[in-house]
Amino acid sequence: MKIIEASSADISIVKDITHSTINAIYPRYYPSGAVDFFLKYHSDENIAEDIRNHRTFLCIDDEGNKVGTVSINENDIGRLFVLPEFQGKGFGKALLDYAEELISRSYSEIILDASLAAKKIYLKRGYTEKEFKTVMTDNGDFLCWDIMTKKVKGK
Repeated sequence: MKIIEASSADISIVKDITHSTINAIYPRYYPSGAVDFFLKYHSDENIAEDIRNHRTFLCIDDEGNKVGTVSINENDIGRLFVLPEFQGKGFGKALLDYAEELISRSYSEIILDASLAAKKIYLKRGYTEKEFKTVMTDNGDFLCWDIMTKKVKGK
């Protein structure tokens, strides 16, 4: 497995990983308006901007499949997704380890927005809840998430 910086040629693969994961997992946790909000938020434009600014990375398995992605903006981890068929095989852990390592070089604290689906994972990794957020989406549905932080050791 390896992690590389995404290039402009990877916009569609980052979007596919992100949207495939949202469509497979998020309807179990969120109403349709919230799922649609996530999908719109992870648009071609937002993905392209993160790639242009060297903030997006891809995880590639040993067979050359692009299976996961993460974006890092200063000390904020975002867009951490692994294709459903590759979950539970260590790719998400590798992406999170990678993001934490990069951030720890310059910052003493990591911040992220945790979906309901991912919150338990982050709690196990030592993140703590700082703020609970909600936003009303289409159909009057609510999107709920936690802002979580983690202190970087040695900082």
